[in-house]
Amino acid sequence: MANQELFQTLLAGLNDGSVIPYLGPGTLRGVVEKTSGNPIPADSESLILAMNNGTPMAPRLMYEFPRAAMNLENKKGRKYIERFLTETYANKEWSKSQLHQWLTDRQVPYIIDINRDTQLQNNMADRPHLLICGVARIAGTDYRFRIYQYYSGDYREVSLAEADASLPILFKPMGSPLPDPNYIASDADYVDYITELMGGFAVPAFLKLYRRRKQYLFLGMRFTRDTERMVMSDIIYDAAEPAGWALIPNATDKEIRFCEKKGIQVINADWYDLLGIEAPATDLAMSEEALEANA
Repeated sequence: MANQELFQTLLAGLNDGSVIPYLGPGTLRGVVEKTSGNPIPADSESLILAMNNGTPMAPRLMYEFPRAAMNLENKKGRKYIERFLTETYANKEWSKSQLHQWLTDRQVPYIIDINRDTQLQNNMADRPHLLICGVARIAGTDYRFRIYQYYSGDYREVSLAEADASLPILFKPMGSPLPDPNYIASDADYVDYITELMGGFAVPAFLKLYRRRKQYLFLGMRFTRDTERMVMSDIIYDAAEPAGWALIPNATDKEIRFCEKKGIQVINADWYDLLGIEAPATDLAMSEEALEANA
């Protein structure tokens, strides 16, 4: 099937909810701070540099954001990481993402967004919806999520029994600063979260029912790191066969092998090709050479 024909099938699936969008860091390409014009830090390298005041860390720490965050958490405390992410994503004004606007304009019923920004939440502020945020290393509960229901301009935390599962759902596994700062960031967070995700305690029961035999479209995602691969594998558990598609320009051999194993077809394209628009000027993605070197 030619890309354009496939794109029409994917667009139709996004519209009717049979294809679930799964958004990675590359979907924030082109988003800049309105005052400075600086690109939003979203991919691993840009987040590490922003977290460390623009200074590169040791090569072993630059490998992946959770590893670098763990190092700084050990030195400066967990609150340091939380403050950085909240300052970055809640206390700065960012330009709008074309893809996020497109998805919310079409009222896509279920979106998975592994970024920690508030683009989709801001866009959905005109309608009731459910927000599910991943949490880690908390006591007093077996669950690794919080559910918020949005009505009349405010989020209210609700229990599993109270949640209205008929509403559009925004699932942010790695957290968000709004309405309460909750983040999966450091290695310790990911170990706890992935363990409970594998055990079934990081996804609400109603979402487990909803996701059965669904297909996924991965946008702005690279699959060169074990952490993101493990999170994705458990979030799409019980997917259809085949599981979906990944738009990855110049995918590495490692990415292609992994996607084939998961029943995901790799398409040599990006999300802006799907929308039929020009590529945004700011490129958050690493080069193919850098990806291969770090794989």
